[in-house]
Amino acid sequence: MKRIAVVDTTFARVDMAGYAVRALRAAGTGFALVRRTVPGIKDLPVACRQAMVEDGADLVLALGMPGRADYDRTCAHEASLGLQFAAVLGGRPIVECFVFEGEADDPRTLETLARRRAEEHALNAYTLLFRPDDLGRRAGTGLRQGFADAGPIRPR
Repeated sequence: MKRIAVVDTTFARVDMAGYAVRALRAAGTGFALVRRTVPGIKDLPVACRQAMVEDGADLVLALGMPGRADYDRTCAHEASLGLQFAAVLGGRPIVECFVFEGEADDPRTLETLARRRAEEHALNAYTLLFRPDDLGRRAGTGLRQGFADAGPIRPR
């Protein structure tokens, strides 16, 4: 049985993992879920690597919510590099899902964005693991997670 790990942070202002787990469970069966929570985004790479090594995760969904400050954007960049390194070391995908607090001006919009992005990344993770050919059919269609899709530049 395949294993999907969902790793999130206490720093996030929205329970993104809760939304992601619900979306994964609604997407289908044939997998076990593992959840790990760490304090902040810079802790995600190690937790994702541990999910692969210790929990046998075939794919990891990493969820984080960097703050508005320049420092937070720098930390998110460093965490992203760490996630890429962990994915290469593990030879397994880590689907990164970050929502920056500065993407929304009010808490309600931020919560909606975080929910939608977590759900849509979870569905992408499921598809990547179980139906990777479906992603090829969506190539170049301008899909976005959390916001409205941009659409293709030239219709097919």
